[in-house]
Amino acid sequence: MEIAFHIGANCTDEDRLLKSLLKNAGAFADHGIKIPGPGKYRRLVRETIENLNGAPPAENTRGILLDAIVDGEAPKRLVMSNSNFICVPNRVFDKGAFYEKTESKIRALVQLFPNDELDLFIGLRNPATFLPAVYAASKATTLDAYLKGFHPTHIRWSDIIKRILHVAPNAQLTAWCNEDTPLIWAELVRDIAGVSSETRITGGYDLLASIMSANGMNRFLNYMQQHPPQTEEQKRKIIAAFLDKYAIEDEIEEEVDVPGITPDLIEDLSDIYEADVDTIIQMEAVHFISP
Repeated sequence: MEIAFHIGANCTDEDRLLKSLLKNAGAFADHGIKIPGPGKYRRLVRETIENLNGAPPAENTRGILLDAIVDGEAPKRLVMSNSNFICVPNRVFDKGAFYEKTESKIRALVQLFPNDELDLFIGLRNPATFLPAVYAASKATTLDAYLKGFHPTHIRWSDIIKRILHVAPNAQLTAWCNEDTPLIWAELVRDIAGVSSETRITGGYDLLASIMSANGMNRFLNYMQQHPPQTEEQKRKIIAAFLDKYAIEDEIEEEVDVPGITPDLIEDLSDIYEADVDTIIQMEAVHFISP
């Protein structure tokens, strides 16, 4: 079986991706693709991994999990999503490390589905906005207490990806920048579902509609109907042009107001992120979706 798992990162998605996938669950089922609701697997997978505590699972564990997650006949592809899979926001910097639980969680996932084709998906976010977001979602009272000695300029998504690939060398890994999602949303939904680029989907512009004015969205849809793009590149250019003119500023601009995160640090983190993404794009083992 193909197992597609969207594993994060924290504060990049707000389950929008899962909602778009669920909108298409019926149509995808015709292709042998199962999109179960999160209540079917999130707690179950988490508790199974916690109970194993690093030990290998029993031989029948996979079958028990799939019986609980999938109703009826086993699908060709099972799609799951949990932005908190590696850890909740409160534990992102546990032990003074960035995503310290990466190896243990991914290794456990590989052990649970040892003979399946594992497709992992991870959205990345500029640390300049990622750090304030996960800090706000945590229970920490100060930024220093939250970071536990880790310095923000040491955040490297490329390091996380290398660590994932180290423990899951046979998995397919897809990554993208959260900042680009309005431009790549439909492609992202199709990639996770494992369908072709020609497959019609519902909700391909859901994210776009949340950051563009109603007037702009109507104009965009009319334009797309009258001038359908011939390629993904053309579509992205059209989306970018309409966003440039009709984007809702409050939805696309993020104010950072956290003691300790200065304008200079924000600039440094953004520069580091840009270079880090370039590094990831060059990784042959990574399928990177970019505009």
